Amino acid sequence: MKAKKRLLMLLFCLFLLLTAKVLFRNLQEDELRLSDWFNPRMRVDVITTTDWLAPVIWEGTFDREALEKYYRKQNITVGLVVFAVGSLTDQYLDPFLRSASKFFMPGYKVIFYVMVDRFLQLPEMDYGPQQSFQIHLIGEERWWNDFDLMRMKLLGEHIQDHIRYEVDFLFSMSANLVFQSEFGVETLSMSVAQLHAWWYFRKTEDLPYERRPASAAYIPFGLGDFYYAGTIVGGVPLKVLDLTQEYMKGIVLDAKNGLNSTYEKYLNKYFFLNKPTKLLSPEYSWDPTFHTLRQVRSMKIAQHPIDSL
Repeated sequence: MKAKKRLLMLLFCLFLLLTAKVLFRNLQEDELRLSDWFNPRMRVDVITTTDWLAPVIWEGTFDREALEKYYRKQNITVGLVVFAVGSLTDQYLDPFLRSASKFFMPGYKVIFYVMVDRFLQLPEMDYGPQQSFQIHLIGEERWWNDFDLMRMKLLGEHIQDHIRYEVDFLFSMSANLVFQSEFGVETLSMSVAQLHAWWYFRKTEDLPYERRPASAAYIPFGLGDFYYAGTIVGGVPLKVLDLTQEYMKGIVLDAKNGLNSTYEKYLNKYFFLNKPTKLLSPEYSWDPTFHTLRQVRSMKIAQHPIDSL
């Protein structure tokens, strides 16, 4: 009888071991490893990996097919927020939405969050079957005289209220962007920062960080990684929410001390302290008025200066 019990116990332990092996193998197969889709050696002419080992996405470094295979199984929904008030609505919103509906995450469920200060009719265009639009009317009095301040405040409120329950990944973009080619799943990560098209090609000591020690945006001379653009931020909703909250804290602290800095400088301080897990190369927000450098092989998004459209 004892021998039979020992045999049953042995068989049960063997069963558990085999089950654990199968589960572990399945987890390995489902896990997306960086080496599965990212090859930094394909672009030796640019920085492709940061000091903290985050990938920098350039044309030629990523395997979109491998990424598609993974994300199709995840059944993800991606959100895109754009704020357009006053003349921004008239000049930029139409080309932004037309190009985004064509090139932003094609083939995936996308929710466009359009924040405007007036009633808006969406432009006539070919909407994808998995695309939906939410138009949120913002009272004009709420914008006061600081667009970036109220934009970040309202973005945080909307993430808290509903966006975090509706999407898996979220991007917030400036209205004066026009998509030129696919902005796909290679851009997805926990925390996504956009490298500045102009300042990427400049020396670190020349970057225009906030240098006043009393400011919440202060980065001392000799420190800093890159200069990030305010045109695009992204990640999982709670990471974007954290960015908005830290930005608001910096604004309030500086106001108490009689100081004020720019949105981009607070953004750079945030990413200096909270390293992004993925960086988008200048190809993802290139100013077409610049001379196109040989490193920029594929312009994903064109950033148009005010009054240029």
